[in-house]
Amino acid sequence: MNLKELLQHFTIQLQNIYGAEEVSSIFYITADHISGFSRADTILKGSEVVSGQQLAAYLKVLEALKTGKPIQYVLGETVFYGLPFKVSPAVLIPRPETEELVEWVIESSSLADITGASLRIIDIGTGSGCIAISLKKNLPLSQVFALDISEDAIDIATANSSLNQVDIEFLKADIREFSTEQKFDVIVSNPPYITEKEEEEMHDNVLAHEPHLALFVPNEKPLMFYEAIADFAWVSLSDMGLLFFEINEHYAKETIEMLAAKSFTNIELRKDMQGKDRMIKCERARLY
Repeated sequence: MNLKELLQHFTIQLQNIYGAEEVSSIFYITADHISGFSRADTILKGSEVVSGQQLAAYLKVLEALKTGKPIQYVLGETVFYGLPFKVSPAVLIPRPETEELVEWVIESSSLADITGASLRIIDIGTGSGCIAISLKKNLPLSQVFALDISEDAIDIATANSSLNQVDIEFLKADIREFSTEQKFDVIVSNPPYITEKEEEEMHDNVLAHEPHLALFVPNEKPLMFYEAIADFAWVSLSDMGLLFFEINEHYAKETIEMLAAKSFTNIELRKDMQGKDRMIKCERARLY
């Protein structure tokens, strides 16, 4: 069987789970992992026969995919902001939308980093560590902390910091109960924000495999983590410090109103690549 035939086989076997375009993307990720081929290489070398050992590896991946398990969990790895990350069902799979949040933080923080200022950054609900590690990699003069309630998530994030050769200080804690004397210049978070009523709209492979602890909040308290993080930020941000959130598109107005009520200023809402309200930046006003 050659690569082109393998792609056709994947498409037929997975047609009840994914569309043809998504199967192609999954196959190219698999080819990169198993054969070391880029998407272009896979297309150009489509007629090449796959060796027996590699064919077995492809078919093993296919069997796991047929259960609905996401390709990132099947392979145990993914790429985020151009960096490699280990993932498991203990952490969320990093999304492209979150890369946009990281880019915004870097844009807003780069001047201080260029001028030699030592920024103190904390990522709350770090999961795989993708935000914290990407920020440290791109703002190397900064001191980066990462907090999560899950011991398993901390373990994976720690492995990812080693993989990417950056120093992150990890903290195991519930942000609703956490306090510190330290001050931070940047606080960033992609907290749980999907309400229970939104579960029905989600893909089965997310519901079956990704950690619900990192996804869902009660219908009656959709902003529970945003409020807790905002309260923490008001006490722990330095003067003129910045707070960044990835948000639920359906609660952008409520999130802005909550932040304004807590006296945050220069509140800015940004849409993601799909045109959805997805990110907020705000500032802790200077205290006189």
